Formats: sequence, C-alpha cells, structure tokens
Amino acid sequence: MTPPPGWYGDPTAPHLERWWDGTSWTEHRRAPEERQGPRAPQAPPVPRTFGQPAAPEVPPAAGPPAPPARRPRAKAVALAGAGAVLAAAIVTGALLLGHGDEGGTEAKNAPTTPSAVPTSAPHTASRPASAGASATDDPSVVVDQLNGITLPLPDGWEKPQDVADEDVVMTTHGTYDCPAGVGLCRHGLVLTRTATAADGTSPETLARHDIEDAADAAFDRDAIGERPFGGITSHQVVRSGQIAVAGRAGYFVRWRVRTAKGPGGYVESLAFPSSVGTEAPVVVRFVFDAGPDGPPPADMDRITRGIRPVGDAATGGGVGSSIGPSS
Repeated sequence: MTPPPGWYGDPTAPHLERWWDGTSWTEHRRAPEERQGPRAPQAPPVPRTFGQPAAPEVPPAAGPPAPPARRPRAKAVALAGAGAVLAAAIVTGALLLGHGDEGGTEAKNAPTTPSAVPTSAPHTASRPASAGASATDDPSVVVDQLNGITLPLPDGWEKPQDVADEDVVMTTHGTYDCPAGVGLCRHGLVLTRTATAADGTSPETLARHDIEDAADAAFDRDAIGERPFGGITSHQVVRSGQIAVAGRAGYFVRWRVRTAKGPGGYVESLAFPSSVGTEAPVVVRFVFDAGPDGPPPADMDRITRGIRPVGDAATGGGVGSSIGPSS
C-alpha cells in the first residue's frame, strides 16, 4: 500500500514539501507556509471571466502591518545570522545530492505521514509555479506540467493575463462588458483540471458529469450569486463521442447554451487519462462566446488535436488514434 497523492515532507530537503503523485515523487516543491493559501490580493481587481466575480479589494488593516512570516528579528545577533548561513549551506548541499541520484534512493523514500492532509486535488487548490500556462518559452504552446500535457495556442488566443481562476490555461484577447451589465467577460476560455475519484472513473462518465457544472460556471450564476448573462434559459447537445487525445482514448460532450442576455455560447467538457504519474484523469473545459466576436467552435477541435504529453511534441495518435468525434 502506498500513500495517496498529496504534499509531504521532502526526503531530500526537510524544510520543503514535495508532491507525491501516489507512485513517485514529482518535481513540484513548496515551502510549508504555502499551505495557508494565497495572500489577500493587493493589486486592483482583475476582470472577471464569463461571470467570474472580480477579486475584491482588501482594505488596509488598522495599525501598522504585521511583519512577514519567518522574517528575521531586527535585533538578531551576528551569531544567529552566521548559523542561518551555515544551515542554508547544509540544506543546499543536501538538495544537490538528492538531484544527483534521481533513480536511486529518493524514489524509494515514499512518504509515511503527510505534513498536511490535502483537502482537494492539487490542481484546484494550489497549482505549482512550474505548472502554469507560461512554463515554456514557446509562444505557440501552453504547458500544464501537473497534468503532463501541452496545448497549442491558436491565432487569437493568449496565455492568461490578469485572470483570477488558476485553472485557466488560455484566453482570447481582451475583455468586454458582460451582457447583463455585471462585470467584464472574455469571448473564450480554456481550462484544465485534475479529476478526483468523486468525479467518476471512465472518460465518458467524467465528461457527462462535468458538462453541466462547466456550463453553470461559465454562463449561469457566478461565485457571488450574480448572473452576468441573465442565467441559462436552455441548452442543446450538439456533439459528443469518443476521441483520441495525446495518444489516449477520451470522451467529449459539447453543449450550445442559450442565455437570457447576449448570444449565449458553446461549452465542452473533454476527459482523458493523463500519460504521467498515476494517470489521473484530466478534464479540459472549453468556454466560447457564440456571438460574432467569439472564437469559432472549430478551435475546440484544433486545440484537442494538438494536445501532447509534456516532452513529446511529436506524439500523435496512439491508443484510440482511429477514434474521432461523432455527431
């Protein structure tokens, strides 16, 4: 029996935590204090995306601000500073030794007790810095290292900028006033997330269960109860079926959603097993505005065909390569 996926103490660096995917250690690390969640935003509110509420402005706290966590005391003596330098040198040496033997003892040191029990999948809770959409210098590709995939960036799309939802991996350029006059919207979004055991097992079950949540999050009621599109009035399944994704057999469901305000849009949930780690299922959501300024639905197919495992840009087909979308 091996421990479930989660953040555990790094066997090569006791002052850090490292992601255990249920089978082996990954390269995702974080400091223990990151478990407390992100700090309150201090920048101006960002545009909400398809009904997502803008990040609230946080009023300044009364009195002088508290010093940052783990900040050295102003009256620390020189001896304490020298000790910290020595400790840092020792830890750095341990890290270098650990990286020098990736196939050795490190993989055998499976965690025994978690430093903090994760309450949800890491992709939806705290995505590692290296897993963001800008983790590559190639301007035509976005990378989701946590799920082990890359996605092509078609013309008219860009990597996320000023987007509060960390699951978003690409957006269309610019924003516009939402049809119901509530906040700012975008004409297109693509999101990725790691499915959990509660979501289902087969790609078809995952896609069929996810599509309703995807439509509600995009076009119905946002997180603070407002309806930037006036709510969903109806939907129609326009396409669904099996499809090959990154050499794996997947399944997709696409809806045409009609809203009380504006032209409505298209929503698709695409599910397939990852090719890395424990092969946890990956769900990709497409949210497209149906108006004249929205991206063409064909971009969903272009992006899906271009999904590849990380480090294997030439991969195509494989398991389920003859499987195509059905009407």
